[in-house]
Amino acid sequence: MRIVADENIPLLDAFFSGFGDIRRHPGRTLDRAAVADADVLLVRSVTRVSRELLEGSAVRFVGTCTIGTDHLDLDYFNQAGIQWSSAPGCNARGVVDYVLGSLLTLAEIEGADLTQRTYGVVGAGQVGGRLIKVLRGLGWNVLVCDPPRQAAEGGDYVSFDEIIARCDVISLHTPLNKTGDLPTWHLLDRARLQQLRQGAWLINAARGPIIDNAALRQVLLEREDLQAVLDVWEHEPSVDVDLADLCVIGTPHIAGYSLDGRQRGTAQIYQALCAYLGQAPAIALADLLPKPWLAQVALDAASDPAWALNMICRSVYDPRRDDADLRRSLVGDSASQRLAFDALRKHYPPRREIEGLRVSIDGHCATLQRIVQALGAVSV
Repeated sequence: MRIVADENIPLLDAFFSGFGDIRRHPGRTLDRAAVADADVLLVRSVTRVSRELLEGSAVRFVGTCTIGTDHLDLDYFNQAGIQWSSAPGCNARGVVDYVLGSLLTLAEIEGADLTQRTYGVVGAGQVGGRLIKVLRGLGWNVLVCDPPRQAAEGGDYVSFDEIIARCDVISLHTPLNKTGDLPTWHLLDRARLQQLRQGAWLINAARGPIIDNAALRQVLLEREDLQAVLDVWEHEPSVDVDLADLCVIGTPHIAGYSLDGRQRGTAQIYQALCAYLGQAPAIALADLLPKPWLAQVALDAASDPAWALNMICRSVYDPRRDDADLRRSLVGDSASQRLAFDALRKHYPPRREIEGLRVSIDGHCATLQRIVQALGAVSV
């Protein structure tokens, strides 16, 4: 079996070498020649897998080690009889940790009380659903907008206009689409950006074009009260340098780049390929994950809850490091900046997830216990 894969997929040999020959390529440069005689194609989100890439090739299975599928031409796959799989939920926890770190940074800068803000989560899928659970577990007020789920399930959802009108914080976790009940391409255009509440915080760790980046740059220049956190950019790997300069936090599409999440994505595609081939999986991710550098945190029951929340989250992940890395990369000409953007992703340092952290509390404190439970850390 011949396997062509994005060189940035972790644990590629560990999971797939037993199937046959593996050829690695930079994800953005995969072309028809590279996949012509491949049986299996393994990608991440930077590779557009379409009829133009695959027609006439030997590829019969496509796996993307990511949550999203907007880079896959699923209609063509179905027409051509190509099996495919994504990795739903693989990096969801990493994105939640990213949002928590961003909220703590914004609160620190503005002296804001996170417990007094109203949070709007747009998209209640794998990522948004986990974020909603954490925020509500902390006792914070959360409104949710997800028209497809509302239509299918009913429930306590609100419109996007209500999110804009009522929420102090808006976090975007929706797929990218141009049709449906709530088309998300430029969901936040100039008109909607201008309608944001006074002092609102806007976080995008989903897809860059959900926000009209040019409009956001102009609105941020006009409204100094607004704060933006962008992990994704409309024309990646190109970054609007002027927009990045206006953001409180700007990062190179790494919100979900926890080591656990990336390796989990590879494991899910491995399992999908095994199912396609009618084989039982012989390799388990748990046997491959390294031990975390920080295994346990001990708290005294008298600890200030706000400090404890900050310490637990930032001890595992602080997005300010990734923000600094991106800003240092935005030098030279546009070609150099694009290469630097991809290099930051390719050489991303190990980062774990809050869910794997063990937390002990010396004494009894219901508030601290609630925080640990809400964050998904392991109480010991």
